Amino acid sequence: MSVPDVVFGFGAHSGVDGGAELLAMARQADRDGLDVVSLSDHPYFGDRLDAYAAIGFLLGGTSRISGFVNVTNLPTRPAPMLARTVTSLSALSGGRIVLGMGAGGLWDRITAMGVPRLSPGAAVDAFEEAIVLVRKLSGGGPPVTHRGSHYQVDGIDPAPVAAPPVWTGSNGPKSLAATGRVADGWIPGHAADWLSERYRTSRPVIDAAAAAAGRDPRDVRTVYNLPGRITDRPLAATRDADGRWIGGSVEQWVDELTGAVLDHGASGFILFSPTGGTQDRASLGRWANEIAPAVRAAIAAG
Repeated sequence: MSVPDVVFGFGAHSGVDGGAELLAMARQADRDGLDVVSLSDHPYFGDRLDAYAAIGFLLGGTSRISGFVNVTNLPTRPAPMLARTVTSLSALSGGRIVLGMGAGGLWDRITAMGVPRLSPGAAVDAFEEAIVLVRKLSGGGPPVTHRGSHYQVDGIDPAPVAAPPVWTGSNGPKSLAATGRVADGWIPGHAADWLSERYRTSRPVIDAAAAAAGRDPRDVRTVYNLPGRITDRPLAATRDADGRWIGGSVEQWVDELTGAVLDHGASGFILFSPTGGTQDRASLGRWANEIAPAVRAAIAAG
């Protein structure tokens, strides 16, 4: 995937009975020039489509937009198989895949699927090791033997396909440091944005770890899950009493997102509905055709 300087995408839910509507929205977003369609990975919920199966279905029905699982439920998807999945999707789609990675959150649900419970520290270690191993099993080269704390492979041929960009959903200090060392992007948890305490305290941890690993911290982009309404008229206040973005008119969105990029280094925005679910088609159209182009133009003028 050739990642634009600033990414605009949308997030969707993937109910078993909603495949046709999901594909229609992805095709609309594809035609309208959005960059990413995002699905959450909760394989323990029987009423949801498998995230990777759904992403493959959407990529097969589109031509430009990239797929992103936000974020992969790593404990249920071992890293060697995950490497095969994402490199295959990349090969089939012409590189239109981003690998979203998480250490695992809902452990009661995860262990109900027969996966051993890991301590928080071990889960983060496995998360970082998995990113490294996915990259080892991508991009061609000699057979890979890996002897790690959580993964072991013996003489496995890497796929002749480059690893996709890796964006994480890190929250705790140890996970944030791992993001700085090995990831390409970070999505703050709980839909936190650039004015939040979560961002202000977390981003320096990523930057310090990246610098300590000899990386440029700017190579780890920050992409935001951003719920909010797109209204016909300006709102008196675009943030609630707790300072969280709630939306506004097209002009208010453009002003806010332009400032997020120019003043706070934001690298992308994934739109959700105000309740965290899928936006309606009309709002998706305004996001793609009015807000995203205007923000890009304002940034270029900048």
